[in-house]
Amino acid sequence: MKKMVSVLMTAILIAIPVTPAFALTNHDTVQEKAQGLASKILSDYGVSGLQYAIMDHGSIVLSGSAGVYDKATKSPITKDTMFGIGSVSKTYVSAATMMLADSNKIDIDKPLTTYIKDFKMADERYKKITPRMLMNHSSGIYGSHYGNSFLFDDNDTKNHDELLVKLQSEGLKSNPGESSVYCNNGFQLLEILIERVSELSYSKFLETFISKPLHLSSTKTPRDSFDRDRLTKTYFPGMDQALPVENANLIGTGGIYSTAEEVVKFSEVLIGNRTNILSEKSVKAMQSHEYRKGVWVSEETNTINYGLGWDAVRLAPFSDYGITALFKGGDTYMYHAALTTLPEHDISIAVLSSGGSGTYTSIFASNILLEYTKAKGIIKEILPDKTFEPPLKVDMPSDFLAYSGLYGTVGKTVNLEIKNGEIDLPELGNGLLPPQIYVYTGNGQFKNNDGNVTISFDQPKNGKTYLKLNTYINTPGLGQTVTVTYEYQKLDSNPLDQSTKTVWEHRNGKSYYALDEKITSMMYLLKPLLTKNISVDINHGYASGTKIVDKNKAVNVFDIPILNGRDTFDLNFYNVDHTEHLMIDGQSYISEDAIQPIYEGNSSISNIPSNGQAKWYKINEKSANRVMNVETPESGGFAVYDVNGMVVNFSKATSNHSVVLPEGGMIVFGGHKGDAFKINMKNK
Repeated sequence: MKKMVSVLMTAILIAIPVTPAFALTNHDTVQEKAQGLASKILSDYGVSGLQYAIMDHGSIVLSGSAGVYDKATKSPITKDTMFGIGSVSKTYVSAATMMLADSNKIDIDKPLTTYIKDFKMADERYKKITPRMLMNHSSGIYGSHYGNSFLFDDNDTKNHDELLVKLQSEGLKSNPGESSVYCNNGFQLLEILIERVSELSYSKFLETFISKPLHLSSTKTPRDSFDRDRLTKTYFPGMDQALPVENANLIGTGGIYSTAEEVVKFSEVLIGNRTNILSEKSVKAMQSHEYRKGVWVSEETNTINYGLGWDAVRLAPFSDYGITALFKGGDTYMYHAALTTLPEHDISIAVLSSGGSGTYTSIFASNILLEYTKAKGIIKEILPDKTFEPPLKVDMPSDFLAYSGLYGTVGKTVNLEIKNGEIDLPELGNGLLPPQIYVYTGNGQFKNNDGNVTISFDQPKNGKTYLKLNTYINTPGLGQTVTVTYEYQKLDSNPLDQSTKTVWEHRNGKSYYALDEKITSMMYLLKPLLTKNISVDINHGYASGTKIVDKNKAVNVFDIPILNGRDTFDLNFYNVDHTEHLMIDGQSYISEDAIQPIYEGNSSISNIPSNGQAKWYKINEKSANRVMNVETPESGGFAVYDVNGMVVNFSKATSNHSVVLPEGGMIVFGGHKGDAFKINMKNK
């Protein structure tokens, strides 16, 4: 079957136009590389459509696409098909911010409160946050407010409109400017900054000052009017039909739609070729090595080293060739994007996809760009992937035993024990690395059995201890990536009194379910995104990685530079009508203890309460395996999940209002306050 899919996808690769400038290079090798990698991504990595373009000295020299726009009609992706570009949007809002600086309307090193008067937080240090810190991820703000942001056919501005209010009750994870930790909220604040200073909506600002001067007709936001049929169809595993249009309504953070050709045209602004839009001074500022200003994982070959708006300003593997490469990746739920540019050579590549992940688009971009630089004679040969040997264990100095103890990362804690020169660690790298044993090999390093992963301990100038992870990952058929991050932070034990222990022990292992998410939200495709599972380390005084303060509150303690420290949170428990609720990031969740079984009789009605919150139900043995038909109001919808949390039906995605109920599963209804759902049950 896989071979048949591969043949089909290869057959629908679109012809790649070649300009005269490109013809001067050995373009056949670049085309072949692009076609081969595209075919591999389509057949093996869940991608339905792919689009890419290279710009060289102001001319698009390669423009290609692969896969299908629509699986039902098998119509192909073309150069004009639009995609969501996810967090590549951050380079647009950063450029827009620097444009305001060019016109002396803002100073990026003045406090943000200068321009957003109603920006307030519970931690007084917020007054030191500047626009620069938002662009280089060093503001200290917790991370992301994703609630009601990714919506089907719904461009509601709820997330944007409520952000400042939600931030008022939150603290900071670190001193502003102290360390760079990926922070989506920062770019939403930049969007608000631009609106306040320019007195234009952000979408109008983009249209007026970026799209019109660059003649970009396909670069839009969810707030714009355009033909939504130009967006490539997206698909969810287990669902045959295409999903409704995805609106990423946190526009500054990740909400722009575009094409690969228009993204590389915009990159001309970022590398200094359109000084009528962005000054050379601002271009250089965006490319500065901002990550070096605070606490950072030591200077090594890496795919993450922040500039202003850029994920990397010395991207590996280009740094191995002595080439400066800038990079920004992007992901929404269904779209993925990568922009890589070589400013010294005036070359950029953009890769966009539907399905798959941003990892695949970024690997594709690097591989094709290396092939292109080789064809142009910029590099002589492409270096082979690094290979590794099983490690040779040596005697470990006894002082390394002091690194044993309690460690944590966002969401969990672990008790790390170093014994006989070995560390037994759980899965690392967001699940990319399985649980395994690391052995001491000298020079302060521990390695896994394959030799491609190195563990060490760092104590930077903030006085904290981190477990550092240096890993080379091979993605079969695509290539190798290297990432160096801090994976865990060493923690102090937090003893609790017995009465506090008793309360938290009762919460251990319990799940809490989202109440405030709109039923149009894409989160309903993935029940884990709507569920908070509480894991209590009662002996050390932590809950889901947060430090327990009292019977109803636990707070973030992590300041981990790079990706693993993003999206930290506090836990705040409270009671409504003797039912325990949980508040995280301004969103409410209800305890599993309060969720009742769906009525198993032939007919019933479920109403959305006056507060507009969702209604959850369990599926017990009495209602399991029965067919549920729901008369749903236009503003409402429902989702059904099996015992493993996999979605069985989500009416807003499928338009299907009939489903067989799986035993042990759950149902959620959502809509406007007062919406009534007429439920009919019958046997199969």
